[in-house]
Amino acid sequence: MGDMTEIDGMGTERAICVLAQNPSAMTLDGTNTWIIAEPGSEEAVVVDPGPRDGKHLRRVLETVEAQGRRVGLILLTHGHPDHSAGAGKFAKLAGGSVKVRALDPRHRLGDEGLSEGDVVTTGGLELRIMETPGHSDDSLTFWLPADGAVLTGDTVLGYGTTVLEGGLGDYLSSLDRLRAFSADVEAATILPGHGPKLDDPIAVLDHYIDHRRERLAQVEAAVAAGARTAREVVERVYADVDKALWPAAEASVQSQLDYLNSR
Repeated sequence: MGDMTEIDGMGTERAICVLAQNPSAMTLDGTNTWIIAEPGSEEAVVVDPGPRDGKHLRRVLETVEAQGRRVGLILLTHGHPDHSAGAGKFAKLAGGSVKVRALDPRHRLGDEGLSEGDVVTTGGLELRIMETPGHSDDSLTFWLPADGAVLTGDTVLGYGTTVLEGGLGDYLSSLDRLRAFSADVEAATILPGHGPKLDDPIAVLDHYIDHRRERLAQVEAAVAAGARTAREVVERVYADVDKALWPAAEASVQSQLDYLNSR
């Protein structure tokens, strides 16, 4: 685990993290809810309100109100419950007309979605939306140019590596894209969905890409040595990983096997 005191309250000039109290093997220290606002603005954008935990949701709202602001909009990086389950309840707490925008229509409140190329300008902010599937099919990344900050949801975590529910081909493309983008715009920091912020985006993305290539080579080797199912591959490749994480590893391995088969 990271240092929770470091995570709660971390951020940039425009973004601050409120850490949900839902730590686990899958959520690391808990879900990072991000409050983002332009200096001097009366409206804030809340990214990933988190689980349906009244105490956390109230603390997020109190943090916005302590800034002298109100919630203008709620955004989701993706629909996994540890990021999105509290969104409806949070919208009610924040006031009747607050909308929830997400890529997946099932997680929206209001008729406005989020997709590639959208720009959110609530309260004078500029937040650019990129579709980065892989961790899940509906995963988005948000670019906050004024702070040089990339909000990655679960596509890139503060430590450890991401479990894949979507396709590995998609995920590798998303990582390559984020790597090229971060170099192009000289991104200063990654604000992830779990774990501490990362102040060397290029090094982190290189590590992620190398890790995926390495795992893929290990999976290929396991298959060559006779492993047939995702479970059999996990037993060989993830022997040193806590068994509690094996079911999640199996999902990632399955996406790696699908990727190898499709080639």
